[in-house]
Amino acid sequence: MAGIVIDGIRKSFGAVHALEEVNLAVADGEFVALLGPSGCGKTTLLRIVAGLETRSGGRVTIGTRDVSDLPPRERGLAMVFQNYAVFPHMTVFENIAFGLRMAKADRARIDAQVARAAGLMHIEHLLGRYPGQLSGGQRQRVAVARALAVEPAVLLMDEPLSNLDALLRMEMRAELKAVLREAGTTTIYVTHDQTEAMGLADRIAVMHGGRIEQIAPPMEVYRTPATTFVGGFVGAPPMNFVKTLAADGKVRLGGLELPCPIASGEILLGLRAEDLAPVGADSGFPFAVRVVEPLGAHILLTGETAGQTLRVVLPPEHEPRAGQTVHLAPIAGRWRWMAADSGKAIAT
Repeated sequence: MAGIVIDGIRKSFGAVHALEEVNLAVADGEFVALLGPSGCGKTTLLRIVAGLETRSGGRVTIGTRDVSDLPPRERGLAMVFQNYAVFPHMTVFENIAFGLRMAKADRARIDAQVARAAGLMHIEHLLGRYPGQLSGGQRQRVAVARALAVEPAVLLMDEPLSNLDALLRMEMRAELKAVLREAGTTTIYVTHDQTEAMGLADRIAVMHGGRIEQIAPPMEVYRTPATTFVGGFVGAPPMNFVKTLAADGKVRLGGLELPCPIASGEILLGLRAEDLAPVGADSGFPFAVRVVEPLGAHILLTGETAGQTLRVVLPPEHEPRAGQTVHLAPIAGRWRWMAADSGKAIAT
C-alpha cells in the first residue's frame, strides 16, 4: 500500500478556478472522504490524482513516486465510478479479472484474486452471470471487486453508492467499510452525502469553492466546524447560527448569559439542534415554535428566536405545540463561536 500527498494542486478552466492550492496528505491505509456540494472541485481533484485530468499546478505523490506526469495505468491505483462501468458482454468473473488480465497475470493468480475479491463482496455465487442478470447493488459490488482484485496501492471512489436506493446504500456502506478495513487499501472517496462521509471515513476533507475548508476526523468536523459553511453543510439538520452582540465579553439571549471570546461587537453563536434543552424562563432564551415534526426517536422543531430561524431536536416526551413559546439553553460546553464577518471559528 502507499500514502498520497497532494501538494499545491491547482486547476483552472480558462478564467474559472476549479481548484486553488489544494494540499492534502493521506496516510498509508487511511480512508479519506472528499465531501462537498456539486461544483466544489472534489471530483476534479480525484481525477487529477487518477491522471484522468491535467493539473494547472502542483504535484501528486503516491508512496515515494511523483506521479504527476504519469499516465493512469502507471500510477498503481484503481478507480470505482458512479455508474458502475461494468462490461455487459463479460461475466462477473471476467469483469473482476479484467484488470489482472490487462496486467498479464498468470491464471493461478487471476483465479485466486477473483475468488478473494468476490468473497469480500459476497458475490462468489454470481461469477457465472452477466451484468444484465444482476441488480444495481450487485453490479456495484462487481465494480468494487474488480478494483480490489488488482490489489491497488490506492483506491479512488467517485460517488459509488449514489445510484442505489436508501436501504441498499446503508447495507453497502457497512460492507464497504468492513472490506476496505480488511484490505488495508489507501482510499480517497468522493461524495456529497454527509452520512456516507461520516460513516465511512477516518478523516473528512470538506471542500467549498475549490478549497479544503477543514480536514479532521468525522466527529471533530461535526462538533467543532472550522467555518459556518462546514457547520451548515455537515449535520442534519444543519448547525444553527444565531447572530448576536457581545458586550463586556458576554452574550445575553433572554435569561441566558454566556461568556464569549470577544469583548464587544457582532458574533455568531453556533448551536447543534440536539444540543439545546428546555429550561426555565429565567435561565434560557425564548423559542417560538412554528412547526413540530415527530420523527420517531426524536421530534424536530422549527421556530424563531430573536427574529432568526432555529431548528431544535428534542426527545419525544417533550412535544410542544405549534404556536407555543418554550425556553431553551445549550448543554454545557456544546456551542461554537464564529466570526460574524469571515464565518471562521474563534478559538476559546
